[in-house]
Amino acid sequence: MSSVLVLAQDGRTAPLRTLREEANLNLMDNYGRTLLSHAAAGGCQRMVRLLLEREEVNPDLADRLGRTPLSYAAGGGHDGVVKLLLEREEIDLNMTDNWGQTPLSFAAWGGSEGVMKLLLEREEVDPDLIDHDGLTPLSYAAKYGHDGVVKLLLKREEVDPNMTDNHGRTPLSYAAGRGCVGVVEILLRREEVDPDMTDRSGRTPLSHAAGDGYGGVVKLLLEREEVNPDVTDKRGRTPLSYAAGDGYSGVVKLLLEREEVYPDLTDSSGRTPLSYAAGGRTDLKRRWRPRPRGEADSEGVVQLLLEQKDVNPDAADKRGRTPLSYAAGGGYGGVVKILLEREEINPDVTDKRGRTPLSYAAGGGYEGVVKILLEREEINPDVTDKRGRTPLLYAAWNGYEEVVTILLGREEVNPDKPDNHGRTPLLHAAESGRDGVVKILLGREEVDPGKPDSGGRTPLFVAARNRRNGVEALLQSRKTPTPARFKA
Repeated sequence: MSSVLVLAQDGRTAPLRTLREEANLNLMDNYGRTLLSHAAAGGCQRMVRLLLEREEVNPDLADRLGRTPLSYAAGGGHDGVVKLLLEREEIDLNMTDNWGQTPLSFAAWGGSEGVMKLLLEREEVDPDLIDHDGLTPLSYAAKYGHDGVVKLLLKREEVDPNMTDNHGRTPLSYAAGRGCVGVVEILLRREEVDPDMTDRSGRTPLSHAAGDGYGGVVKLLLEREEVNPDVTDKRGRTPLSYAAGDGYSGVVKLLLEREEVYPDLTDSSGRTPLSYAAGGRTDLKRRWRPRPRGEADSEGVVQLLLEQKDVNPDAADKRGRTPLSYAAGGGYGGVVKILLEREEINPDVTDKRGRTPLSYAAGGGYEGVVKILLEREEINPDVTDKRGRTPLLYAAWNGYEEVVTILLGREEVNPDKPDNHGRTPLLHAAESGRDGVVKILLGREEVDPGKPDSGGRTPLFVAARNRRNGVEALLQSRKTPTPARFKA
């Protein structure tokens, strides 16, 4: 990087004064950024003033991202720098970058009221310009909870407070989904704002607020007559379904107080709010997102739902899975205990794949849940699913030694039972390199270490083929021959 650019980043003006007239002050770095761009982004007011005194400096030069010095200054909330740049006639106040965002967009995003005031004072500024995602400055301000900026924007007649983006979401939808109570209150005071508008996925502001656990916003929205508290989105899910699925007991209470809310409504997959509550946070697209606050209270939500007379605690979805099946498969021991207290619950129910709650718990390695389920006489610990796989086979395959030991403690469990392809728990464990499980299984006399599957493959063969050296050594110590057809 040029030493001149370093000066701009550091904000050192003294050496810059000594630069020769022929020095290139529009010099760009690898990202297309100039001295002025760096100085503006860093809020170096003296440096910016000095550069703007030179006629050859282009005050509106965009970098490779399409951002100008004004864009950076506005996004950083540098009022003084913005004021200096606005004195230049060449500046395009509505210049958009590669994403269609303007200086006003960045100022709204960053929540700088000072910069917003400076920009909004200029008639040529379009306060409602949409970017490539369909978001307006108001959308950004609402999304990030900048109450003051929202108020400033709403003073402009051109601003549509009900504008939808490419996903069909409004500023209210974003504010509700982020728990921005102040912004929600401001927007709800506007007559033109629809508090129950659905986005492209069919979700309303209430749905987003409930799904992310923002009780304060939920209360505000439920006070509005226009808001349907039991509205379904395109997946058939209600605000209650989302709140229950993420364990937000406070929000669930608020929704259950409303007569219009049906607590056992099934969605397009046949799942009920209880099913989601029992299974915990199972939506893979949302698992990475941090919870707004607190831990999930799945047990509390399950209790609340079971108190409702309309709720069927053993309802199966389209895959045949019940709330108990989801709770067991997710390792939620507390929820499993609560459900097993209900007489209507079948603890050994099979889904459309033939799997039972025990099968899911064993396959997931949840020894606590396995122990709870095995206390019930109705449970068959050696049940096979439609692929012929037992709970032991799933536990062995996935390497859960503790679960394997628990299951082998039951007389009914056949430690060498093959599945529909003739593959035994030992063969699955050997192929997956589960040394500990292999050692446990080899300790049982009933287990034949040389038993081939329907394709003639033995545990030793699959271990050798997959380079499971530890398993191979254990099996060779038992002198298990490799079939001649597979020898090199």
